[in-house]
Amino acid sequence: MDHTQSFQFFNRGPSPAVRLVFFSVLSLLLLFVDARYRYLESTRSALSVLVSPVQRLATLPGVLWQQAGDFFITQRNLVDENKLLHRQHESDAAQLSQLQALQQENQQLRSLLALPHRSEFNAQPAEVVYAERDVFKRRVLLNKGADAGIKAGQVVMDDIGIVGQITRVYPWLSEVTLITEKDHAVPVQVLRNGLRTIVFGAGDTSQLSLRYMPISSDIQNDDVLVTSGVDGIYPPGIPVAKVIKIERDAAYPFARVICLPLAGVDKHRHLLVLSDLPKLPERPAEAPGATGATQNSKMKPKR
Repeated sequence: MDHTQSFQFFNRGPSPAVRLVFFSVLSLLLLFVDARYRYLESTRSALSVLVSPVQRLATLPGVLWQQAGDFFITQRNLVDENKLLHRQHESDAAQLSQLQALQQENQQLRSLLALPHRSEFNAQPAEVVYAERDVFKRRVLLNKGADAGIKAGQVVMDDIGIVGQITRVYPWLSEVTLITEKDHAVPVQVLRNGLRTIVFGAGDTSQLSLRYMPISSDIQNDDVLVTSGVDGIYPPGIPVAKVIKIERDAAYPFARVICLPLAGVDKHRHLLVLSDLPKLPERPAEAPGATGATQNSKMKPKR
């Protein structure tokens, strides 16, 4: 059997045109029966169950590609949003710090301006414009000078207590020596019992000291020291320091007393300069030779 005969043998049956017409009529008949009587609902459901895994498998590459794209897009958006929020947080933190500083300064100014109304002395406000660059000197410069009537010796304080004293006056500025300046002395008394003494600066903004206090002195921790008004330099009754540490050693005649300044000697920018206090009478002059006569009388032997 040659090739032509074998081809004709396997191609027996209806022609392609007949097949097309047959399947077309069958399709239309199935469509009509399904639409009219819904006989193929169960068949369609069974076929959809069988075909669904194939459909999902076919669409899986596209879904994975889309998800990968969405992931990278979302990650980039999150990174950009995180950077934006970080910059916004830094800006908000800076503004919050400025706001807190302004609120604190406002509260301190309110207390400072209300202080002259609650006391008997006059004062004028001043602002710190410069600080001493030498770390061993505790001094600041105020924006008020001789043009504002500032004089050397006037007392400077904040809303809590004594800060320092005017030691040098310029035309438009004045220099304040803080009470924490080394060896700067302020006459004080213990508020609890009225004990008078002198507090000295130690060169540290957070420390003062009481010198030459006998170990038997009636002084305790947390005692408040206020100005005594002795010598007419500092007004009496203004807080200066608080006792925080007392060391008594029987081997030494004096106790070591450490105090903490109550005023913000290195914190506030706005201060008060107190007016001059009424001058005290001059010290009486000692008579010439009075001391020598006293000594001679002590040295003269008794008969």
